[in-house]
Amino acid sequence: MKLVLDTNVVVAGLRSPTGASAALIDRALDGAFELPLTVALALEYESVCGDPAQRIASGLGSEEVEVIVSALCAVAEPVQPRFLWRPQLRDPADEMALEAAFNGNADALVTSNRRDFGDAPARFGIAVLTPQQALKGMSE
Repeated sequence: MKLVLDTNVVVAGLRSPTGASAALIDRALDGAFELPLTVALALEYESVCGDPAQRIASGLGSEEVEVIVSALCAVAEPVQPRFLWRPQLRDPADEMALEAAFNGNADALVTSNRRDFGDAPARFGIAVLTPQQALKGMSE
């Protein structure tokens, strides 16, 4: 199974270590699913998760955040975007997750904000799942 994690899932995983998003990060690090990742999306993970406000909310230091993001990058499947379909979505930052999913042949894009993606992923045959739905799908 190939899943692209939207940045909000990574942020939520850092903020709530017992939630579904944190469980997905743990499963990604354990190799339970393939994690297609573009350079642009990895840089967004790093930027957003390393923001001082996010670090305060998560209770993590900059080194801890860097270790987690680096670990995700280390287990990820590198994706070179060959097709850019912009604009498909209202938020340009969400375009990076959609492009990683499309170019990485992902089965699903996992996000806490499904409505932000509308029906665009479905046009490319990509499901949009919440973290809870993704975890449930792995256990079935």
